[in-house]
Amino acid sequence: MTDQTVTTAEDRPLKPAIVNGLRMRCPNCGEGKLLHSYLKVNDACSECGQDLSHQRADDGPAYLTILLVGHLLGFALHIVYTTFRPDALTLALIMSAVTIVGSLLLLPRMKGLVVAYQWAKRMHGF
Repeated sequence: MTDQTVTTAEDRPLKPAIVNGLRMRCPNCGEGKLLHSYLKVNDACSECGQDLSHQRADDGPAYLTILLVGHLLGFALHIVYTTFRPDALTLALIMSAVTIVGSLLLLPRMKGLVVAYQWAKRMHGF
């Protein structure tokens, strides 16, 4: 017996959906905007009409953002401190700015990733 993966018309490819989600585009067509305002998911795609109203990301994007920014900040803190040896206030201000900017840039992309993953796996929120 061989293990074969059966694909049907109902399968949704995961990798293109995640790439589109990280680009904050519709996971189905990759053209329409996934989010309006800052973190609100559109009810439907403006290009293909895909229903996105039932997608809920809850705390997943915030957790992923904290995880990534925290790890990157740890490396940045070590490199900046060992290379430049700034005083404590300067280091705190630099790292605070990096944390805020990184978090604000990464959060909507993580929301797109979570929504796209849910869409591809047919999770329809939780």
